[in-house]
Order: sequence, then C-alpha cells, then structure tokens
Amino acid sequence: MLFRITLIFTFYIFYSYSQQTGNREVWIDGKMKVGFLAAHRPILGHLAVEHAFAGELSYVIQGKGENFWHSGYKLPRYGLTGYFGSAGNRKLLGYYVGAYTFINFPLIRKKHYSFSLKTGAGLAYGTRIYDQEDNILSIALSSHMNSMIVLGFENRFKFQNHSVSLVLEMTHFSNGAIKVPNLGLNLPFLSVGYGYRIQQSNYCDTCDIAGLAYKSIEYGVVAYGSAQELVPTGGKKYRVFGLNIVGRKYFSGNSGMEVSLDFISKQSTLNYYPEIQKTQSELIQVVLFAGYLLPMNDFQIIVGMGGYLRDKFKPDDLFYHRVGMRYIFKNGINLNLVLKSHWARADYVEYGIGYTFTR
Repeated sequence: MLFRITLIFTFYIFYSYSQQTGNREVWIDGKMKVGFLAAHRPILGHLAVEHAFAGELSYVIQGKGENFWHSGYKLPRYGLTGYFGSAGNRKLLGYYVGAYTFINFPLIRKKHYSFSLKTGAGLAYGTRIYDQEDNILSIALSSHMNSMIVLGFENRFKFQNHSVSLVLEMTHFSNGAIKVPNLGLNLPFLSVGYGYRIQQSNYCDTCDIAGLAYKSIEYGVVAYGSAQELVPTGGKKYRVFGLNIVGRKYFSGNSGMEVSLDFISKQSTLNYYPEIQKTQSELIQVVLFAGYLLPMNDFQIIVGMGGYLRDKFKPDDLFYHRVGMRYIFKNGINLNLVLKSHWARADYVEYGIGYTFTR
C-alpha cells in the first residue's frame, strides 16, 4: 500500500506538469549506462563482482518560459524515464526495472551546450532479493519494490533537433526501512545518450511572463504516518505517527526555507531496551527542523537537517535528515512524501497530508 502511494504521488507530479499550457518542446532521449556496485558497508563487499549495465528511455519536456519557475531555474528539462539494468551481481541481485520522474537544473547554459544538476525519484522492481532459504547472501534489500533515487551531472550538446549527452550519476535503491534488511544499493553510472526533438515550441525563452503572487511567509500543519521493521528480518512492523507545525519563507520564485517543530511517536522505541517500561507519552520525540526549499509553482523539493529537543530513550542519533517533495493544491491542502534518515541509514518514509493556511 505504501509503495502504491509513492507511485501515485510521484507520477501525479509529472502528469500535472505535462498537462500545463499547450505547445511545448518535447524530446525523446535514450541512454546506455555502465557502472558498478559501490559497497558502502564492508558487509556488502562480496556482492560487487561485475560491472552494472543499464538502459533508459525518457520523455523530456524542455522548459521554454511558459511557466514562471522555468526562468528562475534557467529553463530546466524535466520528464519521465523508464529504466532497466543490472546491479553488479546478476546471480544474487538480479535485475531492476523501474520508472522515475526527473528534473535537470542547468548550472551552465549556452546556445549549443548545457551543464546540469540532475535529480529524480521513482520506483523500481528487483527480481532477486534477500531470502533466508535460497538467497541469504543478497543482504542489500529484502523487498521487490523499492524507491529509486537518481542524482548526477549532465553534459549536453544540442544541434538543431538532435542532442548527445554524457552523464555521471548515482542511482540508489531502498525500501525506506519498511522491511529489513535494507542496506540499500548505490550504483555510480557513466552514461552516453542521444536525444531527438519530436515537438518544437513556439514560446519565447527570453520573454518575461507573469508569475505567481508569492506570500513572503506562510504557515501550515502536516500529519504523517509510516511503518518500519527492525532486525531481525521477518519481525514485527511498527507504526510511526507525526505532527509537523511549519513556517516557510520564500526569498524568490525559486528558493526559500522552512522551519518546523515536529512531535513524533515511534512505536519501535518500545523494542528499545524492552525491559524498561515505557508509556505512550514518554515515546513522543520533539524535534526542530530547518530545510531549504526549491519551489516550482505548486510543487516543492525539500532538503534539510534537524535535531531532537526531547528524546527520552535516545534510540537514534542526535541529528537527522530529510529529503523529499511536496505538492500544494490551490485550496491549501498539501501532500508530502519525505525520507527521514540518520546520515546514510534510512529511518522511515513520511506519508503526509496537511494544510497551508496562508497559501
């Protein structure tokens, strides 16, 4: 159920932008990728035995200024990518097939060349996972369906209706600790690609357009829930409940920050030193979070770090991290999908719904 929510949320974002105003510039891109499994923990060292290979096919929209946020991000490229590839050990890890939405933020943009930061998120299905009976050595992941996160840098050369690209990127698979083991897979890739423009845009990419009227400060509240499984594998799943009180400050149409106070109840804390009696009120963690916002009209990317103000039993590190996305509807209702982690260790995925009062 949680992965269905992830799927619906991720691809709703792409659908909402693909339905916005009319005649846009559209490309079809294909890539071939070669890489390897980066064993980020010694216990994963035995899995990296061969190169990883993958292929991608992407439907790409080139921002031309028809949306206000395009000019703020130097006319980004964004779209939907289908993925198929190996993970550095076909015998134990099998193959991964998936899809993700992405956006490329240009850092350098010339007439025939661009250098961009690429970020993407979606879902992937793995054919081989950890199994206590017939695949006990595949200890990276224990669920077939996993979140897929892509981060990299792209060099692109464009010639009329054609383009070629050279991309260095990291692909990560993880289930967000819904089921253990969940050490995750990290795959650095080098890829070469070819793109063909199938639709030309009539929009002027140097003209000024009207933008959204942003309030400089807005306030909101979000309720979220999740589930996590602790070791050993096959154990009990514990619920997570949280309430987030947030204030946001926008500096412009393409940047902002937020500060929030969270009240979190992690039922897994009951399993932490179980001989100690705990009440539900004692489980509540109070945390302070500060993050950076990348707003794109009603869609936002959030990344930041927080610390625990109240954490009686201290089952976690002092600091934690959040990275995720949010969609705020015109009526102020917003949907959140956020990964909470302690450094490189996933804690859980927050599935939230909230309301922004001053939108």
